Order: sequence, then C-alpha cells, then structure tokens
Amino acid sequence: MAQKLTPLHDRVLVRRVEEADTAAGGIIIPDTAKEKPQEGIVIAVGTGKYEKGQTIPLAVKDNDRILFGKYAGAEIKIDDEEYLILCEEEILGTLSGRSKVHATPERVAANVTVSR
Repeated sequence: MAQKLTPLHDRVLVRRVEEADTAAGGIIIPDTAKEKPQEGIVIAVGTGKYEKGQTIPLAVKDNDRILFGKYAGAEIKIDDEEYLILCEEEILGTLSGRSKVHATPERVAANVTVSR
C-alpha cells in the first residue's frame, strides 16, 4: 500500500536528484566516493508559515527543482524510497533550465550569472 505524506506548515518534501555515475572525463565514480546531491525535486509542500494570525504561503510548489545545503533537512524513507523533509528556510533557491545530470562543465560555466 502506498503511503502519502503531507508536510505541515513551512515544511517541504523533496526527492534528491541523482547525479550521473561517470565524470566528465568518462571516469566511473563508485557509490562510496559520491557525495549526496544538493539538488532535488519538490514532491509536496505544507500549507505555509503561520505569522501574526495569517498563513503565508510557501515560495516553492510541487515539481520545482531546488538547491539546498549539504546537511539540511531530515532524511526519511517511505515505501523503500528516500526523501528529505526541509523547512522553507533551508532551501537556497530554485533552479531552472536543464538538470545538472545532463549538464557539461562548459554549459554550466556559460550559464552562470552573478547578481550583485
């Protein structure tokens, strides 16, 4: 039986996006040498933060690609799949465009812009 989890308040349920198994040079990276990805897909969101008698909706929504800190959130397992529950404050930003799974170093360098 499939379970459904609905996060409370300003919490977000995220599935990590797995990176490619090979490096840009074609070297295969073993599982023990990989770091956990800091990119994920939003699966479900809570109702929002409750402040001063009002509910403030979250800035992210289902299917958004997000970036989060390396040690952010709580890891959980539902139906043999691993997920992460984050507070909205732990989300660093949303990503648009192609996933880094398909990105090459040249494309990433060409698409980086810095706002000041």
